[in-house]
Amino acid sequence: MLDFNTITEFSHTYCIAICAFLVPANLLATLMTGILTGLNRPRVQVRASVVVASLFATAMIFHVFTWFAIGVVMPPTYILLLMAIVCLAINLWAIGHPASMRQLIQVAISQLSEFRSKREEGKGKKEELGIG
Repeated sequence: MLDFNTITEFSHTYCIAICAFLVPANLLATLMTGILTGLNRPRVQVRASVVVASLFATAMIFHVFTWFAIGVVMPPTYILLLMAIVCLAINLWAIGHPASMRQLIQVAISQLSEFRSKREEGKGKKEELGIG
């Protein structure tokens, strides 16, 4: 049986180490979910990524709640909680409606490539005019 006091004490004692692991793990796993969804990979691969990323996000939420339980109300706790909730929501979106996520990713990529081409075009014109 898990003892809440022991878990809370562990969470507080090793807070820096826990956050140093969970923050990048959470962001990278969620990014991997977005990449797999954007590349239209098989649902099994996306689900595996979602499970891992959701575990990291849930662990971060529980870690932050242990701090809230003792009354630590500071900006980092809210920032970490918000990050975990956003990552969890993105992962649930990837499972719940991957087509809309894929469409958003494709629009973002096309806009980025259009921006790059306009930027390169602008650089070429400046060079022709001898500016910059």
